[in-house]
Amino acid sequence: MIKLTEELKASRYPGRGIVLGRTADGLHAVIAYFIMGRSENSRNRIFVEDGTGIRTQAFDPAKMKDPSLIIYAPVRTIGNYTVVTNGDQTDTIVSGLDAQMTWYEALSTREFEPDDPNFTPRISGLVHVTEGHYDYQLSILKSHGGDPSSCERFFYSYSNPKAGEGHLIHTYAAEGDPLPSFTGEPKLVSVEGDQDAFTEAVWTALNEENKVSLFTRFINLETGETGSRIVNKNS
Repeated sequence: MIKLTEELKASRYPGRGIVLGRTADGLHAVIAYFIMGRSENSRNRIFVEDGTGIRTQAFDPAKMKDPSLIIYAPVRTIGNYTVVTNGDQTDTIVSGLDAQMTWYEALSTREFEPDDPNFTPRISGLVHVTEGHYDYQLSILKSHGGDPSSCERFFYSYSNPKAGEGHLIHTYAAEGDPLPSFTGEPKLVSVEGDQDAFTEAVWTALNEENKVSLFTRFINLETGETGSRIVNKNS
């Protein structure tokens, strides 16, 4: 297990990232989603509440150039499930679950983003909390070594996750041109502190120049009560 904040500090541009885990006291499910940006268009965003989830929104609508891959709902809920992703596949998963599909079946209809030459991976998380039971899943859809003719789909499932632990997945392995995709399994990371401390630590660890927005949610595993935090660089 690696320290989450140290892992985030080690990369100037991990892109967009998801952390799912469990608090050290074992009482809460933990969700975090962050976005970063290098271009003016990518940085011109904020998170806003949208029902029981969130959506991205242009901070300055006059500067928005192409909303196709940067305006979406990263977090939505359906029943006892919370869906978190880095794109409009959030809606694909929610619609699939509503139609009694598995999330595997829903995501099998999607692939990486069409942003040549990066072909940014689509990363997704699914949190399930019901009657004290907790499990989560992560997925990444990416091109085969940058070849847009071949899509690789990876799925990871974690049942009864351990207290104080979580998993991190993000879009890019490092900086580059084109940007290299994340490789390997989601990283086992530490989950520390209450929600305010956790949120502050993650936000502080992200690269100051490139970070854009952060969302966290803690779900009480006994009551189902949720608490959410949004941090936007543009405010």
